Amino acid sequence: MKVLVTGGAGFIGSALCRHLIQDLGHDVVNVDALTYAASLSSLDPVAKSPKYRFEKADIRDRAAIDAIFAKHQPDVVMHLAAESHVDRSITGAAIFLETNIMGTAVMLEALRAYRDTLSSEKAGALRMLHISTDEVYGSLGPTGLFTEETPYDPSSPYSASKAASDHLVRAWERTYGLPVVISNCSNNYGPYHFPEKLIPLVILNALAGKPLPVYGDGSNIRDWLYVEDHARALVMVLEKGRFGEKYNIGGRNERTNLQVVERICDLMDEMAPKGHPHRDLITFVTDRPGHDHRYAIDATKTEGEIGWRAQEDFDTGIAKTVRWYLDNEGWWAPLRKGYSGERLGTLAKA
Repeated sequence: MKVLVTGGAGFIGSALCRHLIQDLGHDVVNVDALTYAASLSSLDPVAKSPKYRFEKADIRDRAAIDAIFAKHQPDVVMHLAAESHVDRSITGAAIFLETNIMGTAVMLEALRAYRDTLSSEKAGALRMLHISTDEVYGSLGPTGLFTEETPYDPSSPYSASKAASDHLVRAWERTYGLPVVISNCSNNYGPYHFPEKLIPLVILNALAGKPLPVYGDGSNIRDWLYVEDHARALVMVLEKGRFGEKYNIGGRNERTNLQVVERICDLMDEMAPKGHPHRDLITFVTDRPGHDHRYAIDATKTEGEIGWRAQEDFDTGIAKTVRWYLDNEGWWAPLRKGYSGERLGTLAKA
């Protein structure tokens, strides 16, 4: 099977590419614009494989996307390319709207045009998985879980742009019969994660002896999903998911942000001791605007209908993640030169 992956040089996209090639033996065409958060070095384990191809292109560029479809003739599409950092969306929403909404519209129209060029047999096997986020659902109270039927209630420019892209995908399936499936995932973590996100930021700041910023009182709750578990789930949803349906993917690992930071500190005390507890570096900072309090995924539909289960719980996954960053300075050090850990998204709420 030949898989076209958009955003394959990003965090989740690169994990997906590695899984598709190394574990499953599929051919992969990675389409990525190589924006700030992308890193081709995340593909080093597969870069020399005859099953891997890279095309530098922006998903907003219809001519470029059409040309890639025509050149590579993929069997399926996995669409991950997106601007994804909530804090950056607060101070620069425009690129999120352009990439996440208009870029998805371009992908849908390009897929529709490509389908029209195929034989009936190949067109019948064609499908696209649109990868989205649980943030489209908004914030939960102290109880309950997000299901596939939870109404959308996005709080940030990022989540609003992803909600809009989800709606486009469903509309193109209903209007044009496009063979598309949607997945919505909880917070990912693991190797090759750009260091602006909470877990890699805390690991690297702790290693450098810098403050470990915790928004508000640290009580915000997220459901954490190890990225390699997510990659496995995405392939299974692509293969087994029903067109027009949504599938929630979560790790069933709820933790407060403070619990996450404290666990990283304790692991750093074990793996990279500095003579004082790393918890001493924890610093509480002003909360960000529109900060959703709790996310939690009900993955029952995916577990039952698709047959997927997460293999890592938070304790095993976070230990692997901390160890990976300590052992792979060659990957993250160049990225820290461009982003040293400064706070983003500090726009005051009107």
